[in-house]
Amino acid sequence: MPQEYNKNLHRFAIFTAVCIFFLIIAGGLVTSTGSGLAVPDWPLSYGKLMPPMVGGVFYEHSHRMVATFVGLLTAILTIWIWRKEKRRWVRVLSALALLAVIMQGVLGGLTVLFLLPTGVSVGHATLAQTFFCIVASIALFTSSWWLSDHRSPPETERRPTTFALCAAMTVAVYVQLILGALMRHTNSGLAVPDFPLAYGQLFPSLSPESVATYNERLIQSDIRLAAEGPITALQILIHMIHRLWALVVAGMVIWASIRLKKESAFSKRQSSFSSILMLLLLLQISLGAWTVLSEKAVLMTTAHVATGALLLVSCVLVTLHSARLSRVRVFKFSHSAVGKEAIA
Repeated sequence: MPQEYNKNLHRFAIFTAVCIFFLIIAGGLVTSTGSGLAVPDWPLSYGKLMPPMVGGVFYEHSHRMVATFVGLLTAILTIWIWRKEKRRWVRVLSALALLAVIMQGVLGGLTVLFLLPTGVSVGHATLAQTFFCIVASIALFTSSWWLSDHRSPPETERRPTTFALCAAMTVAVYVQLILGALMRHTNSGLAVPDFPLAYGQLFPSLSPESVATYNERLIQSDIRLAAEGPITALQILIHMIHRLWALVVAGMVIWASIRLKKESAFSKRQSSFSSILMLLLLLQISLGAWTVLSEKAVLMTTAHVATGALLLVSCVLVTLHSARLSRVRVFKFSHSAVGKEAIA
């Protein structure tokens, strides 16, 4: 039998996705305020369920509380889907969401217990973005729009297809968020303190003499926090790769947005996504610049992380919309096949 639209399940999936977004903001605040080790034990906080919420403990323990709530929501969502969903691939996706939130909790604990190891911290941040995309996708898959039949767009000779272009854009943004997490967790955010140039150059020299000169300049200007220590050539390189890949992301987003805008006559949703992507791109670039120029102000840095998450999930959703509209075979989209999606 065809999968019926369940309004309450769809709304709960949306609510869970929104809560995950706030979890990402809470995690961003932990890193931006340097509160990752404000609570040195796990899973309890100073041996308590509720420690005094002061200083960095407020940010770290609040993050844990939101994470626990999100974990509960994800468990409920998974059980609900397995009870009501006929589509096996949606049930499997919900199980992956539950596995992701469990792994996220474990990685969060390891981050604390092993004193913020870079690899674990970057993995923790990357999995958070992936988890957000999975649940947002579930919200789309349970919507009435997804379950209804749609006309295929007119055949064109354009290459790549809109779906392929959006998929490539999504990969580019995902890579950029990984690079951003690497930059944050290697303390490379202020390895280059000026923008749009880098120490007055398009690409700064990485020679030992140049790096020594940069450190002297940072000490004199009091930009680099003493606790972060002197910068290294590797930190500068990580920072610059993040900046340069941003140009690739910008090009992909602009290209995809123009393509989507041209399809406005066929799909108003695609046109709306075009505007959303451009707005988020401009906001993200601006926040990235101000993060550097404000010397990593907490609110600016956290907003940069949050906007990056919104940009990634928007890319994922527009890619899935493109797949749905173009009837990519893997999803078996025809109206007569909706009831067979459980075997897709």
